[in-house]
Amino acid sequence: MPLSEFEQRVLEQMERQLASDDPRLASTMQSGGHSGMRHWIVAGLGAVVGLLALVGGAALSQVWLGVVGFLVMFAAVAYGFSPPRRKKGPQGVVGRDGSVAPRRPAARRQPFMSRLEERWDRRRDERGR
Repeated sequence: MPLSEFEQRVLEQMERQLASDDPRLASTMQSGGHSGMRHWIVAGLGAVVGLLALVGGAALSQVWLGVVGFLVMFAAVAYGFSPPRRKKGPQGVVGRDGSVAPRRPAARRQPFMSRLEERWDRRRDERGR
């Protein structure tokens, strides 16, 4: 039995609320399909093609073909072991009335050395008083 329009709106509002309250859980609960399996298949095919080119280059005494095969094989293995890209998180925050306000971008953090210098200066100022 299909959901009524009201039930669909309520469900969408609950999804938005979950996404704004706990984006990590919401991204975990989203169905990502079989992208992980596809990731490994592409990496495996790339490694096999690279290995065949490497062996073919050695058999034909073509150094350039062997180098290309090695690079393809290396890139495929690196791709296979790299973490899959994550989808963007929620694009806004759900208000009490159900409206979605855009999320403000996170403040950019200062570089590590700048933060250390600031902490050092604060400590010197506190001890010097």
